[in-house]
Amino acid sequence: MRIAAVLLAATLALFGCATTSSESASGVPAAPDRSMISVFDPDPFPSTYQPYPGVPTVIRGATIYDGEGGQIDNGMVYFADGRIQAIGQTLDVPEGATVIDGTGLWVTPGIIDIHSHLGNYPSPSVAAHQDGNEITGPNTANVWTEHSIWPQDPGFSRALANGGVTTLNVLPGSANLFGGRTVTLRNVPSRTMQEMKFPGAPYGLKMACGENPKRVYGSRNRTPASRMANIAVARQAWIDAERYRNQWRSYRENGGNRPARNLRHETLAGVMDGEILVHNHCYRADEMAIMIDMAREFGYTISTFHHAVEAYKIPDLLRENDICAAMWADWWGFKMEAYDTVFENVPMVHNGGACAIVHSDDQNQIQRLNQEAAKALADGRRAGIEISDAEAWQWLAINPARALGIADETGSLVAGKRADIVLWNGDPFSVYSRPQMVWIDGALLYDMNNPQLRPISDFELGQPGEGSVR
Repeated sequence: MRIAAVLLAATLALFGCATTSSESASGVPAAPDRSMISVFDPDPFPSTYQPYPGVPTVIRGATIYDGEGGQIDNGMVYFADGRIQAIGQTLDVPEGATVIDGTGLWVTPGIIDIHSHLGNYPSPSVAAHQDGNEITGPNTANVWTEHSIWPQDPGFSRALANGGVTTLNVLPGSANLFGGRTVTLRNVPSRTMQEMKFPGAPYGLKMACGENPKRVYGSRNRTPASRMANIAVARQAWIDAERYRNQWRSYRENGGNRPARNLRHETLAGVMDGEILVHNHCYRADEMAIMIDMAREFGYTISTFHHAVEAYKIPDLLRENDICAAMWADWWGFKMEAYDTVFENVPMVHNGGACAIVHSDDQNQIQRLNQEAAKALADGRRAGIEISDAEAWQWLAINPARALGIADETGSLVAGKRADIVLWNGDPFSVYSRPQMVWIDGALLYDMNNPQLRPISDFELGQPGEGSVR
């Protein structure tokens, strides 16, 4: 990647440094040994992520939203060694720390997009780059979307600079009942997917219900061609995976013939063992209820319903089953199952005590998730649902972090967590505001006032404004 000189130097320094297999460069323990079927490597494509180096930094005088619903006026945040060290109204400034005057500015945790296709549906959008959907069968749980990630997608740097996105969950597409594994990435300039992979983040499984699977396969005169077949085919897949899981359990406990490996079954077994989180594309409330029943039948849990345009109808069901709803502010009506929503969907889910998230599913919306959340917040207030700005920031921070299983590492400004921080040049819920500075693991990766701190993909070299091609 061609990036600012300081970042390039940091990259070269990092790649020249050795770290132990059990500890990253920041001293953070490496990914835990996940052993859903513990006779093979649970992650043959491990993260090699190493944080860029940062410097001790204090931001003072800013309005701070901590990501968990709290607000500190005229506050301070101190971070060093890749981690948040302290946050409050009055802090002692350590000697030698870089001090940034945040008067009139806002500080938030970095935005987390729980539903992205950056890297597997990258820009430019040409057929050769469309690698997000394996539309060859209703069950493609054997594919891992990380193997389609193109790290040079210009969308990554745009999401960082324009949207303050520091972490994103990239999913396969929704043509299949089981689309494959998802991957959580750090939004840093990198040469390989492994260098972006969030250390220790659990895998996800993309599932889909409703129109997409029955349309794709019904149009080919294949099953499923109806909603009832969607559920029948999915249930049979869980039955087969359960049998596979029991075979491996018997082998581990009693010996005998070693079962043959099956990548589809391995992913579903990992879900049943609680090691892989379910991200379920689902629009209608009635279908979400059916998916909850199917999860109960096979003993797994659903992390998040994605798109969820009818989530406002069932906040109690979501709350009781500890399931998040990842939603758009006002993107609906484009097909029959997406018609019956309301502009107040997000705040109604929040007001009902359930976990509400604002997501993108789009290379442009990921650059404006703060504005999407602002629209939902305003719609709720017009309907009499009073939610503070600080509370609403949960939709972009701690809630997606919890749904991705990374809330102990990021998603809020709490001492000990990764220093994923955005300094906004105005109220972050204003259409006139944008990130002024963005840190990931305490390293300054974007500064709107410093042209040398604007990461750019190799693919953009030679474009107007980026120098000439020789």
